[in-house]
Amino acid sequence: MELQHPVHYRIVPQSAQAHIFAVDCTVAQPAAGGQRVYLPAWLPGSYMIRDFARHLIQCRADCAGQPVAIHKLDKNTWQCAPCAGPLHLYYEVYAHDPSIREAFLDERSALFNGSSVFVGIEGYADTPCTVEIVAPLHPPGDAWQVATTLPRAGAALRGFGTYWAADYATLIDHPVWLGQFSWLSFEVGGVLHEMAIAGRHYADLARLQADLAKICACHTAFFGEMPVAERYLFLLLAVDEGYGGLEHRSSCALLAKRDDLPQLGQPALSEGYRRLLGLCSHEYFHTWHVKRIQPLELQQAELQREAYTRQLWIFEGITSYYDDLALLRADCISLTDYLVLLAQTITRVWRSPGRFQQSLADSSFDTWIKLYRPGENTPNAVISYYTKGALLALALDLTLRRDTQGRISLDTVMQALWQAHGKTGLGLPPGGFERLVERISGLDLQDFFARYVSGTEELPLSDLLNEVGIDWLLRPADSPKDEGGKPSTLSTDTLAQRGSLHLRLKNQQGQVQISQVFTGGAAQAAGLSPHDVLVAIDGLRVRPDTVDAQIASYLPGTRLPVHVFRRDELRCIEVTWQAPVADTCVLTLRPDCDPVTQTRRQAWLFGTRLE
Repeated sequence: MELQHPVHYRIVPQSAQAHIFAVDCTVAQPAAGGQRVYLPAWLPGSYMIRDFARHLIQCRADCAGQPVAIHKLDKNTWQCAPCAGPLHLYYEVYAHDPSIREAFLDERSALFNGSSVFVGIEGYADTPCTVEIVAPLHPPGDAWQVATTLPRAGAALRGFGTYWAADYATLIDHPVWLGQFSWLSFEVGGVLHEMAIAGRHYADLARLQADLAKICACHTAFFGEMPVAERYLFLLLAVDEGYGGLEHRSSCALLAKRDDLPQLGQPALSEGYRRLLGLCSHEYFHTWHVKRIQPLELQQAELQREAYTRQLWIFEGITSYYDDLALLRADCISLTDYLVLLAQTITRVWRSPGRFQQSLADSSFDTWIKLYRPGENTPNAVISYYTKGALLALALDLTLRRDTQGRISLDTVMQALWQAHGKTGLGLPPGGFERLVERISGLDLQDFFARYVSGTEELPLSDLLNEVGIDWLLRPADSPKDEGGKPSTLSTDTLAQRGSLHLRLKNQQGQVQISQVFTGGAAQAAGLSPHDVLVAIDGLRVRPDTVDAQIASYLPGTRLPVHVFRRDELRCIEVTWQAPVADTCVLTLRPDCDPVTQTRRQAWLFGTRLE
């Protein structure tokens, strides 16, 4: 069935070697005064200006076979001269970004987000449109499939042909991947779920299918229903190095190391596979929380410019709390595994001095210029609304459970949020979440939100976890690779004798370069700076493979000369070693807690309600 709509797109993988998509766009009835078109500057779910228009080339237009003049108004907007009858736009898009957030094309596969390849037509944002996806000639298209949740309008299942979207926002919220895939499928809540895996891999698909089904069933049971959808699609690109994900309305795009996929004949749960399951859990939770429950400010956003909100800690932080917790509740990981993951999140936050400089609300607001653009001073000035937001969600959950005697929890709040905003489509206004929590719980939490969301006070996690029988320990890191979550491999005496400069190093082509210097540390106090190249400590040459042990070998209080190159100048800087900071968290289950505490702990971890 070929649908006739006012706007029609045709996209062709034109040159795999040059990474070029060719796009035609037909507007049946262009604006009388001349049609204006644009490309978004960012895409929903990834709050950074990407300026997709920078990859658009050779844009031209015609009408009834005659050229139509195009005038560029700004970096991503074009004005076409007036014409009568259908307006045809032709342009090319350079596509060589495999990050799953833009567009990519080579001889093995292709993918695109609509925001990076389909121009928006001013005045037609709410108008249905069709898209013809054309198979490439080289390589032969008959070897490729189409993986997308765009509704078909004549195309065969997983085939090239015509698809359609109800409006422009829907069009750009269904990524399209082309190539050869491994498929797996299962059903949850009466909805077909599939995963399409691109890239070489050696995955145990049966195990991955079983674990995904449990995670999806857990989230669906949590919210009480699956959102209305024909199907849900996980799109996974397996690569040698990479990690990330992006949620969409009925799908998600994932990037992961191929070694993180479960391997045949390896029954143990690897850290990489656990990380991949957490990523799948995170993006799937967004199906409800972000894609349906949405901040009002982002519902009203224009994609040509930044959209500011102080609520991202609610949407990304709470999702980051539930992504790993759901793995436990779905029986994909053990309780020990979960406590390791939680302790590692705590460690990442406690190693960020920026948590005392930037509030969660400000982190949300400044995401456009800070979180997605990390630099040498980021740990000192910025806190992530993902990681600290997850810990805020934990603190709020345990506070609600404690102060309502188990009657109300964050689970209760999220389910009410789904009913009030997810199912209705009403955007969540600023302050709406806080008011909902107070109304449901009957608690006055203004001080809680003021101190921990608008302010920068330390979260009271140690006390809250202690109340549910979880012991909290902070220790120095064993090494720069120590992510926390596990007991130290070193003795207490050894840790007490290790010195620290409180900096981060990297191997820069065989040289030891300072990448970050932490607030309040020995390096900063002495005047060492990012980009300095370490040459020697106490007259002894430093090497990338031994420098960490060399630094740790000096006692706290030791004062030594450190030689560095700053640009092309050799400098000698006197540095006084400090004791390492106890910023590495270990959480353990207290085995001898009383039955009431055990019951409360079980209710928190496994989502049961105390009556």
